[in-house]
Amino acid sequence: MKASSIAMGLAAAGLLGAPSALAQNGDHEAGVPLTPAEAAGAWTVSSNGQDLCVLTLTADHGVKAPRTCSDALPGNPTSWQPTSDGMHLSGAGGKGFPFHRWSNSLFVSHRSSGVDIQLRRGGRAPG
Repeated sequence: MKASSIAMGLAAAGLLGAPSALAQNGDHEAGVPLTPAEAAGAWTVSSNGQDLCVLTLTADHGVKAPRTCSDALPGNPTSWQPTSDGMHLSGAGGKGFPFHRWSNSLFVSHRSSGVDIQLRRGGRAPG
């Protein structure tokens, strides 16, 4: 069977292009920078299936993070900036972490240690 026949069959079944459809959440898709309005609010930091802390991103690119976030995000982030495919958190001493957008409510940072850190929209903001 020719590749073009397979592609036509997949397209007819609605399966061609499914990965990009799966990456979408609302009107946003993976690989799109985060806007300040989208960023504002509480985000849960997790790794290995455990929630570690909740930080708050502000529309003016600030980050409010409790001390409990310092284990997961050394240098405790104080600001964020959009990137071409997500955002970058920056903290004291120039330490920073790129997060790649997987959906409108999930960003992932792949560490050289092999541990992934996730930012997931929601959570109870620190008081």
